[in-house]
Amino acid sequence: MRISVAESVVMKALWRIDSGTAEDIADAIADERAWSIATIKTLLNRLLTKKAIAAVMHGRRYVYAPRLSEAEYVQAESRGLLDRLFGGKLAPLVSHFAETKQLSSDDIAELKRLIAELDNDA
Repeated sequence: MRISVAESVVMKALWRIDSGTAEDIADAIADERAWSIATIKTLLNRLLTKKAIAAVMHGRRYVYAPRLSEAEYVQAESRGLLDRLFGGKLAPLVSHFAETKQLSSDDIAELKRLIAELDNDA
């Protein structure tokens, strides 16, 4: 399932608020995006079609909730990035960031910590 950048804004709002109406989602993203309710409803309909969210009629309004967890989304997007750009391998990704000087000392320390943790689990 491919979720667009705009759709991901709506998904992130739903993950934060757990469930809500189109108006609730508009309120949740108001600081980030000044989208109309019509735009949000269009994005919600796309996400419904993709089965990333569910909708239940509550009174005269739909209440939307995520069907796709944030962890599942991050996993799929991460795997897609690795597959598309680095042949499914993590080392070339890290190498790219190292070669282009995009790793801070904090990033390097975190990578070392993660590798040590993986070594301890092995």
